[in-house]
Amino acid sequence: MKLPGSRIPHRKAIEHLKAVDPVMARVIGHVGRCNHSARIEGTHFDAIARSIVFQQLSGQAAGTIHKRFEAFYGGRSPHPAELIGTSDENLRSVGLSRGKAAYLKDLASRVESGELPVETLHKLTDEQIIEALTKVKGIGRWTAQMFLIFRLGRPDVLPELDLGIQKGIRLAYRMRKLPSPERVKKVGAKWAPYRTVASWYMWRLVDTATPVPRSGTS
Repeated sequence: MKLPGSRIPHRKAIEHLKAVDPVMARVIGHVGRCNHSARIEGTHFDAIARSIVFQQLSGQAAGTIHKRFEAFYGGRSPHPAELIGTSDENLRSVGLSRGKAAYLKDLASRVESGELPVETLHKLTDEQIIEALTKVKGIGRWTAQMFLIFRLGRPDVLPELDLGIQKGIRLAYRMRKLPSPERVKKVGAKWAPYRTVASWYMWRLVDTATPVPRSGTS
């Protein structure tokens, strides 16, 4: 599926971020080249179901459960009707919690009924997408923002509730404690309209687990 707006202009974004924020300029020099890209394989439904499976789990554990989940359907993601018809016991058998099984079925039911026009979500604005997705049980603002970033490649998303973003800002700005979501939004306001790329750099900064040099802008 060709997703409109799925390619973020990294060079333009980086030039902007360096120009508006000296701290971000140092982060970019410290981390290096941005290689963020959206996942375009499969359908929007597959991507949202995957995000539910991955919620509140480490990447390795979530990946194992997701592989078992797809293996149950012959090595692919299920269609909404198939998921609705799968017993809770079978969903639990692949490692899904009772809650996640319920969330997946609620998602499938809303898609199957037409209440959630999932495969045309990319035609909506960011906030419209967040509003639509958060009506599904188990999907909050964070999960909807991950869909915007990693599925649609929207350029100006700042997940203010994300622990990794909060940790990255704390490291970059040498804060004594984690910033609140409101502080995250305030710090990140200057990064618009490329807050997705800035978020990617915050995540990668945390991965390096090293403080940003106080001088030097690359």
